[in-house]
Amino acid sequence: MERGLLWLPLLVLFFGLAWAGWNEYQKVQGYSAWAKQYEKSKYDVLAALGYRTGELSWGKPIRKGLEDRQVISIALLKGVQLRIDGTIANLETLPDSGKIIALELIPTDGNGVIQIPFVGIDLAAEWTHYLKQQISIVHS
Repeated sequence: MERGLLWLPLLVLFFGLAWAGWNEYQKVQGYSAWAKQYEKSKYDVLAALGYRTGELSWGKPIRKGLEDRQVISIALLKGVQLRIDGTIANLETLPDSGKIIALELIPTDGNGVIQIPFVGIDLAAEWTHYLKQQISIVHS
């Protein structure tokens, strides 16, 4: 009886980890189906982001796809910048780490900025470069 009581927390932990793994697998599967329609896409636990022919789409990944999905045309953006821990980052000298990383889209209508969260600085910087190129192509 005592041994059974000792193993019970481990059994509960095992089932909890198995459920968490299955849940994350379902999120990745939903993202994979969604990402097939885009030229370039990214996935992390904070947000999924996709770009195709002048259109940027993002949302929070859930098991059935994306939640709070938003779409904006690149033509409606006048700029993009990377914000790390509350300050705008210089893309030439990026810090090694940051707690809050966000790609900021600046609309032409001046209604504030749109923030898309990222987990990693390198991927966020890559997307910043890419979107700056796409914006310059559209506006030239």
